[in-house]
Amino acid sequence: MAPDADAGKSAKRADPFAPLTSEQFDVGDGHDIYVESVGRIGGIAAVYLHGGPGSGCQPDHRRLFDPERFHAVLFDQRGAGRSRPKGRREDNTLPHLIADMEKIREKFGFEGWMIVGGSWGATLALAYAQAHPDRVTGIVLRATFLGTRKEIEDGFLDVLPRFYPALHAEFLDVLPPAERTQPIDAYFRRILDPDTAVHGPAARAWGETERILSEHTPSRARLDPVNSSRALPATPFMEAHYFANDCFMRPNQLIEEAGKLADIPGIIVQGRYDLLCPPATSHALAAVWREAEIRLVEGAGHTLYDSGVRDAVMKAVADMASRIVK
Repeated sequence: MAPDADAGKSAKRADPFAPLTSEQFDVGDGHDIYVESVGRIGGIAAVYLHGGPGSGCQPDHRRLFDPERFHAVLFDQRGAGRSRPKGRREDNTLPHLIADMEKIREKFGFEGWMIVGGSWGATLALAYAQAHPDRVTGIVLRATFLGTRKEIEDGFLDVLPRFYPALHAEFLDVLPPAERTQPIDAYFRRILDPDTAVHGPAARAWGETERILSEHTPSRARLDPVNSSRALPATPFMEAHYFANDCFMRPNQLIEEAGKLADIPGIIVQGRYDLLCPPATSHALAAVWREAEIRLVEGAGHTLYDSGVRDAVMKAVADMASRIVK
């Protein structure tokens, strides 16, 4: 892992959250993924898993880890963020992402590491931990998503019309009348259609609706007609690819294999009013993963930046670190 240039080293001294290393890492299958590390060499090993799928890591995610305690790795998953080719869905499945994590862990020489992830990042965290439980020292989740079709349908077909009926009507109006009886499948087909005239409106409507559902107090609760002039969001395309394929898992796989998490300590940070990943999902997981502790954040929804959520995640990461080093 090549260090940054001298200018980067100077920035590191001035900013403790500046990357120690950063590079494009060839993981095979024509994919190069962006990988960076922060903190200090010899610190508690950790990895951060971003959401989406398809969103990518942000500089603020580095600040979840105390740079004096951690040696943390952040990476953009295949086709996401700064990874290349951007948006590539070929050879991009959950098993591929799990294999990429193992390559990253081995590259850094970590025997084991703490896994931190939210929403889709929680899905990947659980799937990785079930595949490699001996490599996981602890897990911190935010907003448990188990990668099931039911969760997606609950959010867009049940929660959406009950909490945002006008937005739900607009969401359906994007589709031709004949496709509105099975709107989830119709949206996935349209988002994955190569024709811009087909996938453009669907991707914008899906992305904006999901954003509104993710915030406890969204700035607007209707589709933005001006949005059509902006660049297409990246995440809906990767989400449609994964969700249309059941996240490349068997039905209920993460719950059924939760026994593999035995002896791995966990903390789940859960927004009380999360409309996309509600508390019931975290409680269902904790019922079969007895080592998991749920920490509810009152007055918060889904996003990391709802009031109190980010602080709760930072505290959970710090608390988990204290358990690991005992």
